[in-house]
Amino acid sequence: MQVLTQFQENPDSWTKVDKILEKSTLSQTKFISLQILEKLIQTRWKIISPEQQNGIKNYIVDTIIKNSSSELSLKKNKLYLSKLNLILVQILKQEWPANWPTFIPEIVSSSKTNISLCENNMEILKLLSEEVFDFSAEKLTQAKIIELKKQLNGEFSEIFQLCNEVLNTAMQPSLVKATLETLLRFIDFAEEWENLEQDEQELVQNVVQFLTTILGNHLHLLEKNVSPQMIEAAHLYLINIMSIDDREIFKVCLEYNLQFVKGLFEDSRKPKKESLLNLGQIESGTRQNYYPGVLTALRVVVIDKMVKPEEVLIVENDDGEIVREFIKETDTIVLYSTQRECLVYLTHLDPNDMEEIMMAKLSVQLNLNEWSWASLNSLCWAFGSISGAMSEDQERKFLVVVIKGLLGLCEIVKGKDNKAVVASNIMYVVGQYPRFLRAHWRFLKTVSNKLFEFMHEMHPGVRDMACDTFIKLADKCKRHFIVTQADETEPFINEIITKIEEITSDLEPQQTSTFFNATARIIASQQDPQILGFLLNGLMRLPNSHWEQALKIASEDQAILEKTEINKSISSIIRINISVCEPIGSKFLPQLAHMYLDMMGMYHALAGLISKSISENGDIASRYPNIRAMKSVKKDCLKLIETYISLCSESDYGAICQNIVPTFFDVVLPDYNGSNITIRDAGVLSCLAVMVKKLGSLISDRVFSIFENVFIPTLNMINKDFSDFPDHRTEFYNLLYQLVSRMFNSLLNLSPGNFKLLVDSIVWGFKHTTRDIADVSLKILLELINSFSSSEPNVANVFFQTFYISLLQDILYVLTDSDHKSGFRSQCLVLSKLLEYIQSPIISVPIYDPSLGDMTNAEFVFKYIVDLLGNAFPNLNSMQLNAFVTDLAENNRNTEQFRLIVKDFLVKLNVFSEDNPELFFAERKHEHELLNEAKRKKALAIPGMLKPSEMEDIE
Repeated sequence: MQVLTQFQENPDSWTKVDKILEKSTLSQTKFISLQILEKLIQTRWKIISPEQQNGIKNYIVDTIIKNSSSELSLKKNKLYLSKLNLILVQILKQEWPANWPTFIPEIVSSSKTNISLCENNMEILKLLSEEVFDFSAEKLTQAKIIELKKQLNGEFSEIFQLCNEVLNTAMQPSLVKATLETLLRFIDFAEEWENLEQDEQELVQNVVQFLTTILGNHLHLLEKNVSPQMIEAAHLYLINIMSIDDREIFKVCLEYNLQFVKGLFEDSRKPKKESLLNLGQIESGTRQNYYPGVLTALRVVVIDKMVKPEEVLIVENDDGEIVREFIKETDTIVLYSTQRECLVYLTHLDPNDMEEIMMAKLSVQLNLNEWSWASLNSLCWAFGSISGAMSEDQERKFLVVVIKGLLGLCEIVKGKDNKAVVASNIMYVVGQYPRFLRAHWRFLKTVSNKLFEFMHEMHPGVRDMACDTFIKLADKCKRHFIVTQADETEPFINEIITKIEEITSDLEPQQTSTFFNATARIIASQQDPQILGFLLNGLMRLPNSHWEQALKIASEDQAILEKTEINKSISSIIRINISVCEPIGSKFLPQLAHMYLDMMGMYHALAGLISKSISENGDIASRYPNIRAMKSVKKDCLKLIETYISLCSESDYGAICQNIVPTFFDVVLPDYNGSNITIRDAGVLSCLAVMVKKLGSLISDRVFSIFENVFIPTLNMINKDFSDFPDHRTEFYNLLYQLVSRMFNSLLNLSPGNFKLLVDSIVWGFKHTTRDIADVSLKILLELINSFSSSEPNVANVFFQTFYISLLQDILYVLTDSDHKSGFRSQCLVLSKLLEYIQSPIISVPIYDPSLGDMTNAEFVFKYIVDLLGNAFPNLNSMQLNAFVTDLAENNRNTEQFRLIVKDFLVKLNVFSEDNPELFFAERKHEHELLNEAKRKKALAIPGMLKPSEMEDIE
């Protein structure tokens, strides 16, 4: 042993290595010799002569070739070759590229001469990559590392070309494996897109622009005149470029490919024509058969680059953490929609290929070989995007594997972030396949229970997504929850209701409301009223228990209602009731009746506490957390009443008038009137509007209370300017419309002063520059004058005699004011009605001062218009004005013609330009609706093109 050590330490021992390697038959001896040589190269290479360096280099290369030139020698000398390869790489680190610039071309060239040699060369290249990029920091200077990396990146194209050739032609598994391992090492370090020079990036962008333009505009011509191989190559260039980490380039390529596959799909549906003379051209009707490789590659890249659908609520942030997403990226949503459409077409073109690709990728994820958040996410988002595109039988087999695999993966992976990612993907996928779940009860029950499990997951976003997904299942599969399935003893909804406290124990208030809403949707599908009532009672047992507990606490000490937390709890209970009421509708009355009087008592008590705090502390008190919590409870009470009344049936009107309306008017309206303007809730106006809309004349005796307690106080809030109290302003005019349309006769009993306030508020409304308020005010005015036109003559005459001229003047004002052009259509409609009525017997008394002379109302009005416009627009002569008024008089019953006449007149006034879009807002809106409907019908004809959530419920 001592002799061996002395030999190794002898500075000239390396000179004997070649003899030892050639003559020795012991592997241990050979390895010791190679260690001596390796030490020389690492420590003393620069001090030996160039001749000695070349001698060692040539000897190592020759020895490697000798031992790797046949499959037998390659296997026999595997360990020996591994050490020789390492020594060669050590030499390369010293000599390459300065003293051995031809190394890469030489190894590439030699690889093409012998399969076994090629396999070993792949090992050398892999080792070189590892030495340069992985293990160089502690062994080489920074300058040398940079030099080697630059050289290796610069010559990567030759290495890649070699790998590509091997993978395309090699049949030997060991060679393919070695090549893939080598390629993997280099791909990790290949120069990133963002590191390319600007002119290099521009070259790629120009290639994309050229290919997408020429293929997009001339593909059919090219298919007739260019070889299919060349067209295929062009498409593959585009698809390869799509792998670049540049979203804009990807989007451009994707847009072209979407139109490409859409064209292939549409072509595949056409009847095939027999061609007598093909001449190698691509035939119509069989075009997709010429692009199998292209379509497969496109499927792979679109799946790999799939972006997040909006249903997925958790994302990876910049720090690599899984977090809840709060802001939706519009660009991502649009891109997902395009990718989804592309994948649907690709699935129709070859569902088997799509399935094979997805199953292969899923297998890799499930065995954790290449498990990553990004890979699993993109794959599962692609799974969900092709819902409905496969046949039902194929989809069934496909989904069984997917769902079972994901459920199993959820059990295998460790760590909360990993579990959150898998959970989000399970929820997204199952939410996209209601057809499958409807047909497979066991899976539906399993995934439902899994959702309930996820509702206890503390990771941000998971519980939200679980609740949202449960709503989807409730919408699309609700009937399956309320019937007793095979091998079950009761409907699953019964089990859910029984376990509701356990299921919701970890949910936040908003999530709890979502869960109750989903469960109520299921219950609402029950056709038997008695069973529905039983289920509703069971569902509300828990919130009712909490409600009664809150009432008990408040009754023992009313001061408890001043605390923020107790009011938040009460709000949560009422919001659960709102969430349940929305799907249950009129059948919710027993539950509302159960809590209504106590709720109104709570409302009254909170109103007193709020007013007391405001009076003691001033307006600033309205911003105190506890006051805001009290206001939220009041708002929720109003919302619950409004929700129920908006959904109630006519058979419930009597009960509402008897049991709900009196307390509402006794408690809510006086509180609104007596409250400080900073704490008045616009929800009172909204709730009243719904009440008036539904009940109409049944509450006609309440109109004076509405005016005294709500109308006048609100008008005094909003008539100071056009901006304060925007919510009250909007709801005020919505209420006013319902009063005019549903309680017109009751309005006639208002005092002249109050009625004038009503008309003035309408006029003030259509002078608003806010489109919505101006539009609804014109709608109210039209309803009002139409109602008077059909009233008793004495009633109509008084109204028109009092208001006609002022209304005409105000309508002409907004009609000729460019700031109000958004209301052009409605303004024209009101003006045409005013002119129509003045020419009819509807108005049978003079609307002008009789001392002005003997004339008809029509003559007076038309002269009035001429004079008014003449004074306002002195640039117009009397002939123009008289011609305009004559046209109005003759065409006021022809709505379209009347509008065109007014439009032409306004163009002359320079109020509008010839092509002013505001004039045709309604037409454009109608055209847009027709276009969307046509697109929807077209999408319906292609299975899978519409998301399940966009399709009508077929339950």
